[in-house]
Order: sequence, then structure tokens, then C-alpha cells
Amino acid sequence: MPVAETELNYHSPYELLVAVILSAQCTDKRVNMITPKFFERFPTFELLAIAKHEDVYELIRTCSYPNNKTKHLIGMAQTIVTNYCVKIPNTVEELMKLPGVGRKTANVIASVIFNQPTIAVDTHVFRVSERLGLTQNSKNPLETEKQLTRHIPKRLRSIAHHWLILHGRYICTARAPKCKNCQFTNWCAHYLTSSKST
Repeated sequence: MPVAETELNYHSPYELLVAVILSAQCTDKRVNMITPKFFERFPTFELLAIAKHEDVYELIRTCSYPNNKTKHLIGMAQTIVTNYCVKIPNTVEELMKLPGVGRKTANVIASVIFNQPTIAVDTHVFRVSERLGLTQNSKNPLETEKQLTRHIPKRLRSIAHHWLILHGRYICTARAPKCKNCQFTNWCAHYLTSSKST
């Protein structure tokens, strides 16, 4: 993946933050279908901060957990307007104070918007890292993040996050991974173990 970047469509830090919140347990494809009308109606933090619950809900109802995400989006916008002078905070710790922003989302924003050497761990990163042997016996996303951070140089962390996601999305899929199309079989712990047992 020579060009490795988010597949979410966005044109500003505000739009990326909204899209990443919407993408929790939802596909990027679905989020990209929702966001054009959403951003047309709510193009700024200020307008989203004063939005009515039912208006936001109606625009995002086809994504997963629309009721919770509606609360999170409005709450996030209100917090940024009230506490951060309409500027997205630039540290993972401050980002995690925003409603709807967990560690994964905070790492994505810190990496993509602020070019910080963070690694966001979603289901793809978690699975692919363990299969390839980049992590070992990782119990949760934070443990995976710590192991990857230890072994991946700072200059590569942002792009490594996207490499792992895209590899997991298109090659190293959860069910029936496409090992025949994979260039990492010579180094992949999962492949080497499973090929020995067959």
C-alpha cells in the first residue's frame, strides 16, 4: 500500500473528527454516505453544538448506535466550543476528554491532524499485528498499541497504522484471509504456523 491513508472523506479537522466518531463499529463506506448531508446541515462546531437531537439523529440513523453517537457529537461540539475556544485539542489526553472520543479516535486525530507519532488500534490493527507476529499475546488494544510503539520507529508510526488497517481490510481479513495474495507469508507467524499444521 504505497499510498496509505484514511478512507474517510473529509476536508477539515472538524469533518475528520465527526467522521471518526461516526466510524466506531461502522464501515468507512457507510460513514462516507452519511457525512455529505451531515456537513451540509452542520458545517461547523458552533452549529453542531446548538443542534437538536432529533435533527442530528435523522442524518446519522443508518450508522451503528445512532442515538449514542448523536449525544456524543453534540456533546463533543459543545465541549470544543465551551472549553477549547472552537479548536480541537492536540494531545491524546485532552482529546479523550471529548464525548465520544476514546483512545483509538484520539490517536487517529493526533496522528492525521497533528502529525503525531501515535498508533490507533482498531479491530484490523489488533488482528493483523497479532497474526503477523508484530505483537505477541496482546490482550487488548492498549497492549497492542504499546507493543507496536516499542517496535515501530516514530517516523513510521502514522503510516504503519494505515498500512495495518488496509492490509486487514483487503488482504488479512478476519474470515478467510487471502494468504495467496499476501507478500508477508515468509514472515507471518500465523501463516507459518498454519501451513505447518496442514
